Amino acid sequence: MSRMTARDAAPFIFVIAGEPSGDALGAALIRAMRERTGTGLRVAGIGGEQMREEGVASPVPLSELAVAGLAEVLPHAPRLLRRIRETVTAIRAMRPDAVVTIDSSGFCWRVAHRLRRAGERMPLIAYVAPMVWAWRPGRARHMARWYDHVLTLLPFEPPYFEKVGLAAFHVGHPVLESGAERGDAARFRTAHGIGPDELVLTVLPGSRGGEVRRLTPIFGAALERLDRTVGPFRVAVPTVATVADSVASCVAAWPGRPIVLRGPGEKGREEKYDAFAASRAALAASGTVALELALAGVPMAVAYRLNRLTEACSTASSRCGRSI
Repeated sequence: MSRMTARDAAPFIFVIAGEPSGDALGAALIRAMRERTGTGLRVAGIGGEQMREEGVASPVPLSELAVAGLAEVLPHAPRLLRRIRETVTAIRAMRPDAVVTIDSSGFCWRVAHRLRRAGERMPLIAYVAPMVWAWRPGRARHMARWYDHVLTLLPFEPPYFEKVGLAAFHVGHPVLESGAERGDAARFRTAHGIGPDELVLTVLPGSRGGEVRRLTPIFGAALERLDRTVGPFRVAVPTVATVADSVASCVAAWPGRPIVLRGPGEKGREEKYDAFAASRAALAASGTVALELALAGVPMAVAYRLNRLTEACSTASSRCGRSI
């Protein structure tokens, strides 16, 4: 028998993130696994700029997967289905010790389902549990058919999955370790030539293309009204690589001479949290960033707008007593 090499013995994990928030979780997970296992850990998968910094060369641009909503997904369905097939093929060829999927159930659950249908028995771990305590509780039972374990962000979530036979463990919410409350206001003002008494607002229009297209006109109109009522201010617009160019184009005509923050990885997080510290208030798309703003103590208005078809379907479904 040939001797097993150190490379063969090293754990090999395939991590899938389908949107920027999952990319941040995936990068933090990889760092934590390396702390536990040493430098021998091998990682492959699908992610964005933060996972790339941890050595994951994603074969799929994250912008292709960061799509949410019925009407938004339909035009991209053929490409998404092709990416699902390609991902399953890659996993079966690479033979990782485990597969970790992060949120993005539309993509990740289909990968998990196809792996199981193909007879694969490698451990499948879901990181970020669906909110079965709020809506569609039947999803917990569906997950139990494919997954071996779920890592939850909230302490009360594991029992919802354990009662259907799916092992679950609370790992905590990463926002608590994000450093959002440790931004440096003076550093931000100095870096961008903003005086100590100038009013600063932060605007976060989302991390998906559809969110940006729908929310930037609304946020822009709100800023124009503020410009007329409260006087001059500066606007910080933190963004991510998947939509940075689109955001820059959409906010160019806003009042407040917008400062688009598009730094990657740790630098981008530092700039964003410095902007939070310098800001009197924020406008934000609904999502994880609202928790970051809360941790930073920034008063905020949170908004979201669906595609009209998605909104109509959601409204109709709600009237029937269930959610889609």
